[in-house]
Amino acid sequence: MRLNSLRLRLILGAALWCVAGFAVGGYALSTLFSDYVERSFDRRLLALLDSVIAGTEALQGGGASVVRPPQDSRFDSPYSGWYWQIDGADGPMERSRSLWDSTLPAVATTGALRYRNADGPVLQPVRIAAKSVALPGADGRILVQLAGDRTESIAEIDRFNRLLMWALGLMGAGLVLGVVLQVQIGLRPLNAIGRSLQRIRAGDADRLDGDFPSEVAPLAGEINSLLDHNRSVLERTRTQAGNLAHALKTPLTILANATAGDDSDLRELVARQTGEMRRQVDHHLARARAAATAGTLAARAPVAPVIDGLVRVMQRIHRDRTLTISSDCAQALAFAGDRQDLEEVLGNVLDNACKWAAGQVVLRAEQIDDLLVITVDDDGPGLPAGRRDAVMKRGARLDESKPGTGLGLSIVADLVELYDGAVDLEAAPTGGLRVSLRLPAALAG
Repeated sequence: MRLNSLRLRLILGAALWCVAGFAVGGYALSTLFSDYVERSFDRRLLALLDSVIAGTEALQGGGASVVRPPQDSRFDSPYSGWYWQIDGADGPMERSRSLWDSTLPAVATTGALRYRNADGPVLQPVRIAAKSVALPGADGRILVQLAGDRTESIAEIDRFNRLLMWALGLMGAGLVLGVVLQVQIGLRPLNAIGRSLQRIRAGDADRLDGDFPSEVAPLAGEINSLLDHNRSVLERTRTQAGNLAHALKTPLTILANATAGDDSDLRELVARQTGEMRRQVDHHLARARAAATAGTLAARAPVAPVIDGLVRVMQRIHRDRTLTISSDCAQALAFAGDRQDLEEVLGNVLDNACKWAAGQVVLRAEQIDDLLVITVDDDGPGLPAGRRDAVMKRGARLDESKPGTGLGLSIVADLVELYDGAVDLEAAPTGGLRVSLRLPAALAG
C-alpha cells in the first residue's frame, strides 16, 4: 500500500486509536489494581498494628511493654520482612525478634494513622504503618510501628501488569485485524469500479456495470454519465469533421471538372491546386479524427486483422510486380486507439515500403511492456541517415520518380504523435529502409 492510500489511512487511523485507547485503559486498570492491592495490604497491616497496640501495657516508672505480641511466626524469624517496634520519647523501647539488632526509622505523627514505603533491615521493600497512642496510666505517648514485606504485593502487581499487557496486546491485534478486514470489505466496491474501468479501457465494456452500494452508486452513475457524454461529443466531432471534408471536396471537384476540357495553363494550375487542397483536407481530417480518439476509454483495435487486410490490398495494387509481402503478428495484439487510425498509419508505411522495395517487404508486430512495436522493412535502395528527417516533414519529396503526394510519412508522424507514440527511420537488415512504430498497446481483454 502506498503512503497516500485510503486503505492505509483508515488502517493506521484505527491502529493509532486502538493503541491510544488501550494505553490509557491499561494505565487506568494497572493503577486501579495497584491501589486495590495496596489498600488490601494496608488493611492487613492495620489489623496487625491494632493487635500490637492491644497487647501493649504501660510499665510503672514509665515505658511500655508488649505483653501479648502477635501470634505470627514471621515476627520471630530474623529479617523475615515483618517487624513491629515501639518507640518512646527517648527512642525504641521494644521491638520484634525479627528485627534482630536493627531498628525501624521513627516517623513524626500526631496520632493519626500513617503509611509509608521504606527499605527494611536487609533492603527488602517494606510498608510501614505507624500510629501514636497514649496508653492508660502512661505519662506520655508512644509510637507503634508495624512493617510488612511488600515483595509479594510487588510481584502480584507485576504479574497482573504482564497479563494485562498481553491481553490488551492480543485484543488490540484482533481489533486491528478486524479493521483490516472491514476496510478490505468496505472498499471492495471501489476495487470493482477500478476493474470495470480497466475493462472499459481495454474495450471490453463501455459502461460501469454492477450492483454498487448506495454510497458508491452515485459515483458509478456520474462516471457512466461522463462516459456517455464523452462518447456523444466524439461522435459529433467526427460527424462534423466528415461533413466539413465533404463540404470542401464537393466544390473542389466542381472546380476540377469545370476546367477538364481546357488546355490552357489555367487547367493545370487549377488541377494542381485542387489536388493539393484535397490532400490537405484528407491530412487534417485524419488528424482531427485521431485527436478525437487518442487516449479515450474503450478505444481498442485488433492489429492482426488490420495487417492481413492491408497486405491483401497491397498485393492487389502491386500485382504487376514480383513482390513478396510477409507479416508476423500475434492474434492477441491490440492497439489502444481507433482502427481507422491504425489503418491510416500502417497503410501509408506499407504503401511506401512496397513502392521502394526491390522484391521483399517484411512486417513484424510485437508488444514490449505497454507499447505496440511495429517494424516494416524493405529491400529497396534505403535512405541516407542525413535525409531521414526531411522525409518526415509534410510536403517533402525525396524522389519525384515514384508516385505519391509526399504526405504519407508526415501523416504517419502526425497521427503517431497524437497517440504519444514515436516513428524511427533506420537501415533495415535487408538493405533498405526500416520504419519502426511505437504505439500504445491495449490492455489484454
